[in-house]
Order: sequence, then C-alpha cells, then structure tokens
Amino acid sequence: MNTNDQIIKEILLHQSYVTPDDILKAEEYAKEHNTSFIDYLFTSGLINRDLLGQAVAEAFKVPFQNLTVNSPTQEQILRIPKDLALKYHIVLAQEEPTSVTIATSNPGQEHLKEQLQKLIPGKIVFLAYSFPKDIESLFVSYRQPLVARLSQALKDTPGFAPKILEELFEEASIDKVSDIHLEPRKDSAVIRFRVDGVLQTHGDIPKGLYENILNRIKVQSRLRIDEHNQPQDGAMRMTIQGKVIDLRISIVPIADGEKTVVRVLSAYVHELSLANLGLSENNQRLLYQAARKPFGMIIVTGPTGSGKTTTLYALIRLLNQPEINITTIEDPIEYKVVGVNQIQVNPATDLTFAKGLRSIIRQDPNIILVGEIRDAETAEIAVNAALTGHLLFTTFHANDAATAIPRLLDMGVEPFLMASTLELIIAQRLIRTICQSCKMSQSYPRDYIQTYFPNLKNHFIDESITLYKGKGCPVCKNTGYKGRTAIFEFIQVSQNMKELIMQKPSVDQIWKLAKENGSKGLFEDGMEKVKAGITTIEEVLRVASPRS
Repeated sequence: MNTNDQIIKEILLHQSYVTPDDILKAEEYAKEHNTSFIDYLFTSGLINRDLLGQAVAEAFKVPFQNLTVNSPTQEQILRIPKDLALKYHIVLAQEEPTSVTIATSNPGQEHLKEQLQKLIPGKIVFLAYSFPKDIESLFVSYRQPLVARLSQALKDTPGFAPKILEELFEEASIDKVSDIHLEPRKDSAVIRFRVDGVLQTHGDIPKGLYENILNRIKVQSRLRIDEHNQPQDGAMRMTIQGKVIDLRISIVPIADGEKTVVRVLSAYVHELSLANLGLSENNQRLLYQAARKPFGMIIVTGPTGSGKTTTLYALIRLLNQPEINITTIEDPIEYKVVGVNQIQVNPATDLTFAKGLRSIIRQDPNIILVGEIRDAETAEIAVNAALTGHLLFTTFHANDAATAIPRLLDMGVEPFLMASTLELIIAQRLIRTICQSCKMSQSYPRDYIQTYFPNLKNHFIDESITLYKGKGCPVCKNTGYKGRTAIFEFIQVSQNMKELIMQKPSVDQIWKLAKENGSKGLFEDGMEKVKAGITTIEEVLRVASPRS
C-alpha cells in the first residue's frame, strides 16, 4: 500500500466512513486482484468519489471542491501565476464579489494562505480540497499552443531537432496521445496527434526542417539514415518531465518523402483493473470466472486499436502471482510486466507465433498469452495447448464475438476441439467519454429520439429522456470528450453453445443462441453507457450500430 492510500485509509477509519472489517476485506481484495484497496470500496458501493473527497477534506478542516462538476473558466485559472500554481498545486475554483475559493490537494501547506492573500488583496481567501489529478488536468490552460512553442524553439535553439522532438513528446505525454503522425507534403510536414482515437491536426513545420527531425528520430531509433525507399521499424525512449516514455517508430516512404508514425506506449496499463475497463458487473464476473479455470481459451476480438491488448494485460495483471507461470508471445511487446515471461516475435530469426507457441508449451506454463492468431498453424497449436491443460488468452480480428467461431472453423480448427476449449469470446470497441470538466445534461421528450434517431426508439421507453454531453472547455480542447472507455459484447460458451459449434453454425445462429443465453451486443452496452452519462449517442454510433 502506497503512502497516499495509507493516509486515506487512516482518514476513512478515523472518521468512521468505513469499518475495520471493510478495510480488511478491501485489502484482501486488493491483494488478490493486484489493485488498490480503494477499487474495492468504490465497486462495493461503500464509498464513492465525492464521499472520499469529503472525507479527506474534513481531515484538513476545509470543504471539498469537486472540479469535475464545477470547473473554473480559463480566465479564472490564469488569475494565479503558473509558478505559484505549480508550486502549491492550486487553482482558483470560484470567485465571488468579496471572496475567492482556492482548490488545492494539500490545504495544510505553510504560508499558502498568506501568499494568496497578497496575490488577491481585498478579498477573503478560502481554501478547499480537490483531488490532485483534477487540479493537474486544469494546468493545460497555462500551456501555449504547440505551434507557437515549435516556432519559438526554431528561433531560440541552434540545434532545433532535439528541442522540437522534446516539445512534441511533452505535448503527447500530457494530452495522452496514442500516436504522433508526421506527414510530409510538398513544402511542409503536417503534425497530427491521435487523441482518444481521433486524429487532430496540430500545425506543420517546413519540409527542410522535417528532414533534420526525421534523421534525429532515425539515429535515436537505431535505424539507417541513408535508407529512404524501404519501410523501417524501430523503438526509442525519452525522458520528459522526469517520466520515461517508450516510443515505437514506423517510417514508410510516400510520394512526398518519408512519413513517420510514433506510437506512444503509456504506462497507464499497469494501473488498470477489470473494474475500470468499462466492464459491467455481470461481464466482470464472467471474465473472472473464465480466467480462474485451470484450462481453456479466452478470445478477445476487434479491429486494430480497439483495446484488445489492454484488456488482456489487465487480465494478466489480475492473475500475475509468484506461484503462476505466465508466458506470452507478442508482436510487438507493448508493455513489460514484472514476473511475466514475454517473448518477442522475430521474423529475422524465424521466431513466429507458431514456433514460439510450440516452445512455450515445453516451458511448463500455467497461462499462455498469444498476441494474435494470424494463421491456421497458430490457431491449431493454440487450441491444442488449451486442450492439454493450459489457460490461453489471445486476440483475433473479427467484427464481433459471434463471427470469431466461423472464422476459426474456416481456418481449419476442428469443431470438437473448439467446443472443448472455448470458454469466452469477447468483442470490444473504444469510445470517447464525456469531459467531466464541462459535462452538462439536457432533458428531451421521447419524440426527439424518434425524430433524430428513429432506429433507437426501442432503447428509450420513458416519455422524458435525459442525455449528457460536454459543452467544450480548455481541458478537452473544446471537443466535449476526454478519455476513453470500452463497450463490450460477451459470448459465454455454454453447453448448448458447444453443441451448436459441433454443427458448424452461421454467425446468425450463434448470435441468436447467445442472445437467448443473455448476451448483449456492443451497441446495447454502448446505449447503457449513454444512459449512465458516460458517453453520447453520436459516439456510440461512430463505432457500433444496432443489430437488425
């Protein structure tokens, strides 16, 4: 348990928000699930985020300020100088004619109130407690636009390439960018960031300067700087604001030069648990039950970038114990996990998924993770491994969970083998979540849905419907969205499903039976998240559609 968790535990116990027995159960849950004890308190309903904030605030004898509900304007944020805001971790949360409320993650700091009184004379200064991450998310208002910072770097720095790369990667780290695209055109190179699954343009740089930056990337990624006509893949690591960032580099020749795409490998996956992936309680239970079996196969399907690897890593993190041997074969290894034996596919040495998987079976594993089933040979070995006493997780490209079975059968997997090994098939997509700093609600009559979304009228039965959206703010760069979650489709391979697999069924037959067994589709899961105020109808329709 880290220091912050220990402080929170003591506060909750001292103020009787929870009992010692609750804490004991929470700590046992945290140990078993390799997560924080706070996750148990949230998922079990013993305490919610607001109550936790109020408990910590009471310990400091100040009120709790929920910045995700009442977000200050950019003008209010900039009232406090950047140096002072970063030093004391503060933000101006509310302003009245005679007083101001300053939110901080540590109201007990010495001289804080005196400094603020000098800064805001003539008004009474009140302190309030807010979560550190909520305050940090608002510091985005202090940053200049990336284009302005790049222009300044070109003016100030003789050796501009390292400085420009530092600015690019710092922006990517702060905004949780998944991919950086540097796309050469006739006279310039366009900079685009993929944020929450959507590409955003962030300006351009002169073509000649891009060539220098490209060479810098090649050198740091140990790629050939004299190669301009062949694709190259590499990796590099940078330290930005004290944080180590791992980057995966892909360079391909296009008509106007060499395009560079940098995949930013975030460390956030190490903090994930099943509770915060976006899984419903029922789906969490199904996945947990399947993952606790001694052998069998769990398949996660979806297109590239749908979060399949993240789901499997969260599962591995849950099961990673000293008494369990977990071995993976991946291409590439995106996240390194302590205690897990990870093998990188290497075509240069003829180490393929199939050959690596054969070797893994001889390594006495309990759990095997195969990064992806790409061919019939890998599929056959994977199924046989699951049949011979191993628990096997893998990803597979299929449009939905029901499609995975016919596709595997088409690859030549025997129906009786699949029926004997498959435990669970999961399909998923990533959707953007509404920005909590500018979230708003609006009520509509049911006719609104019938007029604008006629295909969805069966999903809304009340006469009055409340929908949520983000109105746009500096935190979300006026998009109304911040962060992502997943929508899921689960098919549990029950006894009657096993019998159906033996008959080489169609996708429609599989889904019909799955629905009878209680499965919900991707779109249905998305609509539940719409009603819960997590996302919008438009966002769900962007990645999924109602089944006919």
